[in-house]
Parts: sequence; structure tokens; C-alpha cells
Amino acid sequence: MAKKSKKQQQQSGGTPATVALSSAGVDFTVHSYAHDPSHPSYGEEAAEAMGVSPDRVFKTLVADVDGTLTVAVVPVSGSLDLKALAAAVGGKRATMADPTLAERTTGYVRGGISPLGQRKKLPTVLDDSAGTHETICISAGRRGLEVELSPAALTELTNAVLAPIGRG
Repeated sequence: MAKKSKKQQQQSGGTPATVALSSAGVDFTVHSYAHDPSHPSYGEEAAEAMGVSPDRVFKTLVADVDGTLTVAVVPVSGSLDLKALAAAVGGKRATMADPTLAERTTGYVRGGISPLGQRKKLPTVLDDSAGTHETICISAGRRGLEVELSPAALTELTNAVLAPIGRG
């Protein structure tokens, strides 16, 4: 069977995130669910729909650390500690990035931003609580689609720094 190009894989239902995982030969599982636009939290909705504990489902947030867009991956059960994020990458100050800029830079829409397969590779920090789980779930690149993979695989593919950046 011939290997499909990224464009062919995306056209056949893959996303840049799943294409990146397939290309890297990483073991992963795709979980899809019907996204409810009225749900107040994308991450909590994903955890509920998949029947997975919210501390195993991680959200991808984009922050501005001293003028550099930086990806933070934290459990949906908590929030991002911006000071800890800045410290993890050697910065002084972090603020949440403008949503439009985050979408344009990553190539994904809010609620579907994945740390994998982004249009522009950004520095990434994964909350160190991920290491307490055999697998975690992250966005696969669109609302209603998650991938489950090992924290080690995510760390390797994104060159992530592991740090205590989550609160709660």
C-alpha cells in the first residue's frame, strides 16, 4: 500500500496532528465525539464524552512569553500558572496570546488547537503531572477529536520542557 502524502491524509479525515503522529510512527488512539457548541469547556466536554478523568485530558493553550508565542499543555481539570510557564522557558512575564494570533500561528481553531502538527513550531511546555499517567489525551486538531498517546511520545515530538505549570 502506498504511503499517503500529508495533504491526502488530511483530505481523508486526518489532521496535521494525526499526520504528524503517523509519520513519526507513534502509537496513538483517536477518539471522536459529537462536539456541543453550547458546552462551556472544550476540555471538560472531551473528558465527559470519552469517559476519561479530566486530569488525563490536557488542553493546549498559547501564551506570549516575553514576545514569544509558547504552547502550554495542562490538565483540563485545572488552569495554567502563567508565572510558572514563563519561568519554565527562562522568561520573565507571560500573558495569554491573542486568540486570533494563536489560531493563525498554529493553523488550528480555538478548542481544537493541538500541540502537534502546528503551522509554526512553537516552544512547548507540558505540565509535569502528565508523567503520572500511562497515556494522556490531547486535541487531535479539531473540536470533537482527541488523540491518546504516551506523555513521553508527546514530549519527544514537541521537544517539550516538563515543568509544574498547572494549577488546581
